[in-house]
Parts: sequence; structure tokens; C-alpha cells
Amino acid sequence: MRPEVIELQHYAEEHGAQFHVVPRARSLLGLVTANDELIVLGDGLFVTPCAAAVLLEQGQAVLVQPIDQGLAAGFERIDLNCASAAAMRIPGSMIEAVADLPEDCDAASALQRVALQGGVRQRAIPAVDQGKVFWSLLRTDTEAHQLEPQWIRLRTSDDVPPNPSRFLALIFVRRLGPSLLHAGSGAAHVAIGAAMLAAIALAAGWLGFFATGLIFCALGWLCREASGLLARVETGISRTRLQVLGQVHSYGWTIDAIIIVLLGWGAPAHPWQHLSDRFFPAFMLIAVLRLLPRVIEKRWTAWLDDRALLALTLSAALASGLGSIAIHSAAVIASLAGIVLPGLTKRLTRT
Repeated sequence: MRPEVIELQHYAEEHGAQFHVVPRARSLLGLVTANDELIVLGDGLFVTPCAAAVLLEQGQAVLVQPIDQGLAAGFERIDLNCASAAAMRIPGSMIEAVADLPEDCDAASALQRVALQGGVRQRAIPAVDQGKVFWSLLRTDTEAHQLEPQWIRLRTSDDVPPNPSRFLALIFVRRLGPSLLHAGSGAAHVAIGAAMLAAIALAAGWLGFFATGLIFCALGWLCREASGLLARVETGISRTRLQVLGQVHSYGWTIDAIIIVLLGWGAPAHPWQHLSDRFFPAFMLIAVLRLLPRVIEKRWTAWLDDRALLALTLSAALASGLGSIAIHSAAVIASLAGIVLPGLTKRLTRT
């Protein structure tokens, strides 16, 4: 009962499932009935979860793969053309055959032979592509470490258009992500760091360091992007941590509010001006940036979603004394983009 197994047990029981640790194959005889089904996974099997789930959800079968691919990866040979894929879904009645097997037998391999002799169909796995689909046997820590960078690259790849913050976060996660995860500092820890940076940004603005506060906002946004990517790597490994992490979407609204406050505090005050007037230009800028992705295709607005880029640009403007001009100009440009670009994209689509 290693800590990982105990964590898995708690997760299963919290969701209403029973959890048993079975030290040897014969112990299954009292747990599995003829009305049950068994999903058997080989020791050390490492696969893309969605690929395995789709194949096993199609019904009872022994998963197989081409002989050359399977033997090269260390899987067991089944016949002249096929090798095992170390995964199967079989009737529970077949567990009775375990009673006639030696105590030290390989239960998964034995059940596979029983299933094939009992007429369970074979189902081929998809072609293995180490960039998209993994289906491997890991026997040592060295093999796991060698595969880890490719796995993290797969979990952090998507079709979302890149922007500077997301690009930097990808570099950070893909290079330092394994070290963070092995040290126990996953997505939740990075998210806490993002929250602390947001609080520091607000405190810096309260003390009158508005440009510095915006720099801390940019750093917090980078941590937010990194925590979201790390959360995707951890998905399916430790979902309880993801519940603590929460939605990174809410952090975006928090950063927007802090940027508005910092820009309002940093705006020049005039005797005839109401206090709320100082925050209005910054509010309109953020509001327009929020509205643009709803009327323009995502590939046109990726950079507009980058709050780190926005915060650093406005920080430089405040430091140079051009903060008010920069805010008003950015709001006007964003508004014009919202008017012009939708019509332009519609024409491109028609063409």
C-alpha cells in the first residue's frame, strides 16, 4: 500500500467505487462473479488514456498490435502476426481458470491465453505515434524518464493560437515541468505563486508603485499560464490537486480587475474630476479586450488575451509618463478593431 495506491483508493471510494488490493491472482476468485467483467492491464503498461478507453469501451476483446511493433516494445507474442497490447476486457467467468494455475504465474498473461482460447475476439490498437499516441511497456525508471518529455509535450499541445505568455509558459513547463512534478510542486503550487504575485501587485499599487505593480501582474499571468499547462499534465494522475487548483479562468478576471485598479490609481488626478472617472478609461480598455474574442475569430485575438503583454506595455507607458495617452489610444484601437475586423474576416471566409 504505497502512498500512490492509498491516494487512488481514496479517489475511488469518494466516487462510490469499491477498492481492493489483491496480492495474488487467486484472491480474485471471491471478488469476481460470472456477471462481472474484468479489465486487465499488464504490469508497466503506459498508454494514452483516451485511446485505451475508446478501445475497451467497445466491448469484450483482447487488444493486440502488429508483431513488429509489439516485439520491439517488449510485448508478448500471441501468434505469427500479432503481439499482445497488455490490455483486455473479458467475462468474469474466465477468472475460474486462475484456480488451476500455479501461485507464481503471471496472472495477466495467463488470463490473456484463457480469453483467446475461450473465443474472446481480438481488437487492434491504433498505430503508435510517439507524438500523439503512446502504447509502451515501462520496466525501469530510466525508460520512464526517457518517455516523460514526449508525454508532457503531448499533454501540453493544443490548437490554441500562441501568444508570448503561452509560448514562455510552454518552454517553462516542458523544460522544468518534470522536475517540479517529481519534487511535488505541481499545478497547485504554481497557482498559489500566481495568487501571491497578484496580491503583491495590488500592494505595490497601494504604496504608489503602479508600474511595478503591473510588472507583478505580468509575472502572475505567466504563472497562471504555467499552472494551467501543469494541470493538464496532471489530469488523470491526481484529480484532487486539480480541485484545489480550481479554474484558471477566474484568475483572468482577477488580473483584469487589478490592472484597472492600478491604472486608475496611476492616472493623473484633476480637481474637477470624479474619482470614478480615473478608472473609466482602463475599464473600457479591458471591457473591449474582453468583447473582441466574441466577435472575431480566435486566431485574430490570441495576442489580445495576453495580459502579461498588456501589463508590461502599460507599465512602460506609466514609467515614461505616457500612461493616460497609451490607455486611451489602446482603447480606441481595440474599438476600431472590433468594428473593422469582423467584416474583414467575413469577406475572407466568403472568398
